[in-house]
Amino acid sequence: MKTFALGQAGAGRLRAFYALTKPRVNTLIVFCAVIGMFLAVPDGLPHAFTVFAATLGIACVAGAAAAMNCLIEQHIDARMTRTRARPLPRGELAPAEAMAFATVLGGCGLTVLHQAVNPLTMWLTLATFVGYAVVYTVLLKPRTPQNIVIGGASGAMPPVLGWAAVSGEVSADALLLFLIIFAWTPPHFWALALYRSADYARAGLPMLPVTHGPEYTRLSVLLYTLILFGVTLLPFATRMSGGLYLACAIVLGARFVHYAWRLYRDYSDALARRTFRYSIAYLFGLFAALLVDHYLPW
Repeated sequence: MKTFALGQAGAGRLRAFYALTKPRVNTLIVFCAVIGMFLAVPDGLPHAFTVFAATLGIACVAGAAAAMNCLIEQHIDARMTRTRARPLPRGELAPAEAMAFATVLGGCGLTVLHQAVNPLTMWLTLATFVGYAVVYTVLLKPRTPQNIVIGGASGAMPPVLGWAAVSGEVSADALLLFLIIFAWTPPHFWALALYRSADYARAGLPMLPVTHGPEYTRLSVLLYTLILFGVTLLPFATRMSGGLYLACAIVLGARFVHYAWRLYRDYSDALARRTFRYSIAYLFGLFAALLVDHYLPW
């Protein structure tokens, strides 16, 4: 029985460390990075080992950045309904353990990228880590309602990292992928902030619905979604992608605009939740369309 109890305790701690990496967010990060790897190769497939090593390295550093975010914001997380069940607010892990975990995980990821991929990818990934864990979490999030807009640059980097991992450079096409996620980030997060505004107010965070009100935020969601719609047409305009991607971008984007319009005209928390969830599916679908279109024979 004692051995069984120790085993359960060990498994619980492993789950707690895993939760620090924000696995659902990390999945989207890695997905976009992998798409960048495949799109970086004009014909054929990227080298399998490079894809594996780059994916492993990027996932580790992204997980470390998430753990640092949890560590820095543990007292804020404890005041928010959405985040109070995270391992640090619940006391499942000590801050020193989270710090050590983030350091080891991030160090391993950067080492893999430097040794098995290329130094450019390692430095870009390190800059992304600093941008999220320090610039966004420490400097922007508690100080300005534009935290999501400015800090979105870090969140938009995964396809650029994947592109650099395979090609050894950052091209204009890679920057287009960056621009898509950069434009996607504000309506995605502000939809969440709208129905969690009381949480953010209680935590003392200056999110847009708290500082400027829900109506202004709903208008901002609509405007940024329209900007996003236009930006997603650029890969077709620059001949990076073809007709299949264009059709998917129009259909997916029109649905997103419809959500944003309804959110502006007839708001409800339930609709904001659906908009937030759709925004995640939207980005998955858009990048999947880019990948499929890339390998079409025409």
